[in-house]
Amino acid sequence: MSTRPKRTGGTGRAADPYAVVVPTLGRPSLRVTLHALAEAAGPKPDRLILVDDRPGPHGGPPLEDHVPPSLSSVTTVVGGRAAGPAAARNTGWRAAGDVPWIVFLDDDVVPGPAWGDELAADLRAARPRDAAVTARIDVPLPEDRRPTDWERNTAGLATARWITADMAYRREALEAVGGFDERFRRAFREDADLALRVLAAGWTVAAGRRSTAHPVRPADRWISLRLQAGNADDVLMTRLHGPHWWTRAAAPRGRLPRHLAVTAAAAGTLACTLLRRPGAASAFAALWLAGTTEFALARILPGPRHRDEVTTMALTSVLIPPAAVWHWLRGQLAHREAQPLQVRGAGPGRSPGPPVLRAPEERVRR
Repeated sequence: MSTRPKRTGGTGRAADPYAVVVPTLGRPSLRVTLHALAEAAGPKPDRLILVDDRPGPHGGPPLEDHVPPSLSSVTTVVGGRAAGPAAARNTGWRAAGDVPWIVFLDDDVVPGPAWGDELAADLRAARPRDAAVTARIDVPLPEDRRPTDWERNTAGLATARWITADMAYRREALEAVGGFDERFRRAFREDADLALRVLAAGWTVAAGRRSTAHPVRPADRWISLRLQAGNADDVLMTRLHGPHWWTRAAAPRGRLPRHLAVTAAAAGTLACTLLRRPGAASAFAALWLAGTTEFALARILPGPRHRDEVTTMALTSVLIPPAAVWHWLRGQLAHREAQPLQVRGAGPGRSPGPPVLRAPEERVRR
């Protein structure tokens, strides 16, 4: 832990020491994130850990080039394993030293102008049993038109309950539950899984007041298709936390049941065509067309409806249902041996006990 004198926030009370952990692929947005962190009013981090998670040899600039001078003395760059953000965050917080609070930031967020003071207030207000303190995430959207499907998807981060785009965790709690589950290899569900585990272990999660912006990053027209890989992660969540984890995590249920039905209709159309049963093939085709049209309209109507967006929605609405089903089936196979969550008495003031199976109880303080 840093030996510098204790800092004070706006109230004059001592600010809790903290480290910031940023897993990164070296995107240009990292510079914006770090400069916003350096310029924010209030106590600065005791340590800044950048986890270089770029795979293999790369020709990009060193991550140190993104660090503003005011943070260079507390910055450490550690190598990741290119195994996803959960693994990178574990590498980062374990390299942070004996600092009581670990603040996870994504490399594409922009901490607000008073972020340091607001974080200090959030940490001072945390009770001993609070494992974590959330932030308020703002997703700026265009003011001169309706948002696209991708922009609306990103805007959902503003209401995500335990998003690690900006999340402060007590080091003691991370150690108690073993950190992030590295089976989550995408930036999806690893935050909800960790929060459900700390809640199940007897901790609480507090809602903080600091503010961080999460701009919509550029994406190509196939981004929504690639996001369907998250259906495999949802399988793992169900294996670990039971079928009702959606409710406890306040997570949108998604359209998987409809995607299953639409994909089944498409498969029925093909099968009946091969079997030369035109009547049945026509019936299945009508069901597939109706389901695909409904899905496309549900994505087109709220958007800007310009030609490129409509084309993208039409194409991906045909491809998403089978892609979602494929990833769901892949998850069923990959996680077939995953066991339900086993909870030990790991909360503050508890001593470890024998494993017990129980559904996590929600204890979110607001």
